[in-house]
Amino acid sequence: MKNGRKQLQLGLLVWRERRLLFAALAASVVAPLAGMALPFAVKLMVDEVIGHGRGDLLVPIALLAAAGLMVQAGATYGASQWGAVGGQRVATRLRQQLQRHTIRLPARFFDSQQSGSLVSRIITDTEQVRNLLGYGVLQLVSAALTGVVAFAVLWSINWRLTAVLTGLLLVMMVGLSRGFRGLDTTFRAAAELQAALAGRLTQVLSGIMVVKTCAAERREVHRFARDTHGILRASVAASRRVSGLIAAIALAIGAVSLVLLVLGGQAVAAGGMTLGDLTLFIVLVGLLSTPVVQTAAIGSELGRAVAALGRIAEVLELPLEDGNGSQSGRAPRPLRLPAHPASIELDRVSYAYVPGCPVLRDVSFTAPPGTVTALTGPNGAGKSTLLGLLMGLDAPSSGRILLDGRPLSELRLGEYRRSLGVVLQQSQLFDATVEENIRYGRPAASAAEFRQATRLAHCDEFVERLPDGYQTAVGERGVKLSGGQRQRVAIARAILADPRILLLDEATNQLDEESERLIQEALAALCEGRTALVIAHRLSTMRRADQVLVLESGAIVDRGREEPVYAAV
Repeated sequence: MKNGRKQLQLGLLVWRERRLLFAALAASVVAPLAGMALPFAVKLMVDEVIGHGRGDLLVPIALLAAAGLMVQAGATYGASQWGAVGGQRVATRLRQQLQRHTIRLPARFFDSQQSGSLVSRIITDTEQVRNLLGYGVLQLVSAALTGVVAFAVLWSINWRLTAVLTGLLLVMMVGLSRGFRGLDTTFRAAAELQAALAGRLTQVLSGIMVVKTCAAERREVHRFARDTHGILRASVAASRRVSGLIAAIALAIGAVSLVLLVLGGQAVAAGGMTLGDLTLFIVLVGLLSTPVVQTAAIGSELGRAVAALGRIAEVLELPLEDGNGSQSGRAPRPLRLPAHPASIELDRVSYAYVPGCPVLRDVSFTAPPGTVTALTGPNGAGKSTLLGLLMGLDAPSSGRILLDGRPLSELRLGEYRRSLGVVLQQSQLFDATVEENIRYGRPAASAAEFRQATRLAHCDEFVERLPDGYQTAVGERGVKLSGGQRQRVAIARAILADPRILLLDEATNQLDEESERLIQEALAALCEGRTALVIAHRLSTMRRADQVLVLESGAIVDRGREEPVYAAV
């Protein structure tokens, strides 16, 4: 049933490009019909011009053949062009649908998936679908129609000889279908190996500093070579099957031709066929064999396309993060977040990444509107996990998270997250300009709002030294900026978003003392009138908090306004 729905979705995408694809299909029908002019011209040439000395027919026959060839060439061009454009448009929409679905999957899904593998499905697999629609199907339709027309003409010339040859071709088709059985599985295995290789390569390139500092270049080169050889072996195994099928088909067609020469020669000698009939028969038998030959020739492409469709369907079948818009998958309520700061309450919240190994245990607290709550504790206590739950990246294993008394599971995640301002310990920047990274959460902010955010985050002090100012590209993950500079950009992004709720994971951790003092002042102004939860290790951060919660082993062990014992250590 699920596969049926996904096939229906692909069918709808194809239907949107029906004009181009139907035009390509029509052209692929016209091309082989027009191509029949040449075989008939050969028959007339042999029987009339040569056999009966009708030299006056030479020019008309040549013109007939030329006209057929021109129509065939034009129709072939149309089929190829329209099919390519239509297939590309379908693949583009499918690629967009796949990316849209993938980006809305739960965060935990990405913890178990290599990004390179997902990129391969979105880019490479959809390209295989384009090949199927823009090339494979049209080629098969054209070849099949050619075979049908050729068969009808052959039957009218000599049905006995046609019946014998048809039997031989049917045997060939049965053998071909058995040979292609399981070929898509073979290509799918090769595609999965290639996706895994892309995932590993993405990890290595994104973590190149770790690779170099661990002197692991040689090891990664050997691993890449081993994995690429694995892909080579899988691809060779698949191509060996295809090559074997092509060779078997060539042998079978040779046998058919041999039978044709013997039986056809006998028919001509007995007066049952003219020499022109035999010549036409030989040409049309070649056309009748075309569907079989082309099936083998594009068999590898079809196998890859079928495998790609299966891999795409696997992703599209995965449940979205918010179902129909809510974290729990239930129908969302049309809840509008209040304009005033929201209260946040955790009611006996527990969470486990692995069943039976809880990271959070019965955590309960309330963050009143407009207050700052500091979370502190040793590494591994569950602070970042708690922030992840508050960001809606996952749902508690048990318990509830309430916003103004409403369960977070009943909120529209998109609307809720637009009310958040998040600054993590490791700031994530994109390979874009400084301004684009700051505006990422609120692209339509005015120039005045942008200037105010950058001033509060003290970005001007380092941006003015960059070659292109705020238009300077920061590189992948912001590698062209220092850790403190990346943090200021992230803080400016949170300030510009003008959030109702702030979630800060030691936002000043990578700043020097002077920069921290300035940013603390900016964050204090930002927190004014907003509800904020801050993961903090520094006393300077906790002194500004309205309440301090100490987490150890996933549970709150101390709470209060005064500085906790852990923080003073």
